[in-house]
Amino acid sequence: MAAPLLLDPYVVDVLMPDLVGHDRKPSAFLIYLLVEAMETARVPLGYSAIAERTGLSRRTCQDAIAHLERRGLIAVERRADNEAARLRPLRPWIRRQ
Repeated sequence: MAAPLLLDPYVVDVLMPDLVGHDRKPSAFLIYLLVEAMETARVPLGYSAIAERTGLSRRTCQDAIAHLERRGLIAVERRADNEAARLRPLRPWIRRQ
């Protein structure tokens, strides 16, 4: 059984309405949650793997990750263009980051 995902209240109270309601990007919120859950594993995930885990299309995952990166909500680290990215959640609402 997987460990429960503990979320900062900001993620549900502010980030969810912002991404889903204002930006109209519920896929971005879903992927942010996946990145939060995967943070401790630090496993590189390709777009196909993210699509499979979320049930979204590969293109939707690409768009959502680009949106999260533009918003400063995730860091995308690649060693090479053809390598799966390491995604790291950012929490700009916490100053000590």
